[in-house]
Amino acid sequence: MKKLGLGKRVGTPIYYTGIVSRALSSQTFMEKGFELTPEQYLILDLIHDYGEIYQRQICELTLKDRSNVARLIKILEEKELIKKEPASNGRRIYKITATEKGQQVRDSIKPTAMEIRKTLRNGISEEELDITLATLQKIYDNARPLVKLQI
Repeated sequence: MKKLGLGKRVGTPIYYTGIVSRALSSQTFMEKGFELTPEQYLILDLIHDYGEIYQRQICELTLKDRSNVARLIKILEEKELIKKEPASNGRRIYKITATEKGQQVRDSIKPTAMEIRKTLRNGISEEELDITLATLQKIYDNARPLVKLQI
């Protein structure tokens, strides 16, 4: 096992951990033959959690830019997993909801997503997890006001 011996550097271990966890998710999704990527699943799962959601909200929740989220939404719509309905205000704003097929696909992937999460948390106590998440939140709160994201 590679030890992240980088002294007191914060960003590099966070970056490495993100790469490895995304790779594990992608690899597992491919091995299971899922029709979605982990990124597409994340969007579908958010839609499930919110019931209905706007594209801008997805951008804000995932920190992804509008064009990336639009691409993901288009893919999910083409697969008939979500539907877009115009908002009542008449502007080019759409409510996004999951279709029945989308709910079924999400429900079929959810146990695997939870297994991945369990694997990532292996050997980590609740206390360690709470401390880690609190620390990461502080790092995020320190950096976020300084970053100009196009979302």
